[in-house]
Amino acid sequence: MLGAANYIRTSLYVKMANVEAAFRNLHQDLLDGCKNGDQRAQFQIYKLYYKAMYNTSLRIVNNTMEAEDVMQESFLSAFEKIDTYSGTVSFGAWLKKIVINRSLDALSKRKAVFEDIEAHIGIQDESSDVMGRHEEVDVRVEEVKEAINRLPDGYRIILSLYLLEGYDHDEIAEILAISSSTSRSQLSRAKQKLIAELKRK
Repeated sequence: MLGAANYIRTSLYVKMANVEAAFRNLHQDLLDGCKNGDQRAQFQIYKLYYKAMYNTSLRIVNNTMEAEDVMQESFLSAFEKIDTYSGTVSFGAWLKKIVINRSLDALSKRKAVFEDIEAHIGIQDESSDVMGRHEEVDVRVEEVKEAINRLPDGYRIILSLYLLEGYDHDEIAEILAISSSTSRSQLSRAKQKLIAELKRK
């Protein structure tokens, strides 16, 4: 039974890798055009990715105008250094990393630096994973997103990167220059704060 599960998992992984490779090749002509400075190719790439990149930035900076600025700057930066894109990851993943880094820079500029969450809330966490409890929180997805947007920057960033963007703790640690264990503990406290915010409403 376990062997069958591993076989299925491996097959799915291979299929996903093939899909990602096919997707990369699908836009390779546009990426080649971007490398040659073709503005039409740049505009096509922009149209393909701008909405997702805007949403990624918005979840971090929590300001529509700032997210728009970050997105525009990220595309300009990506086109300027597109020769450094190796193709080992999808172009979207490469671009998203630029967007996230620029969004974090924008927060730093307005002095909203990523804080130590434990110190920020000043409480002892008696549960290692509050979301693991079987507490029912009857809310819709939009209400959860709104609740995340009301949280302090530190909470919002860690929740957005993990829950919404799908980064793992090692990737978050690299992005935020913290340890993987710090990422885990901060996520646990961010989830606790989110539950408290949802219940409060």
